Amino acid sequence: MRLRVEFTTEPFDLDHTPPHAVAAREEMAGAALGPVDVGPFGTTAEGAAPGMLDAVDRMLRRALDAGATRVSVQIGVLPDPQDRP
Repeated sequence: MRLRVEFTTEPFDLDHTPPHAVAAREEMAGAALGPVDVGPFGTTAEGAAPGMLDAVDRMLRRALDAGATRVSVQIGVLPDPQDRP
């Protein structure tokens, strides 16, 4: 199973990237799950479920340790191309 994770850390800072946002992105990028897409209001990553769930756990811990007061996470299951008729 493959997952797509989208997350946002708060508080926002429009002038500088907050340390908690950097830590969260670094953790997901370092998980070698595939490309990490950084957008203005959220960051997304995709990967196999076991590695992705472990990476999300580490990302949450790093973001909170770096000062995040809120982390919003959405996880969706991606369709498996092998399941198509």
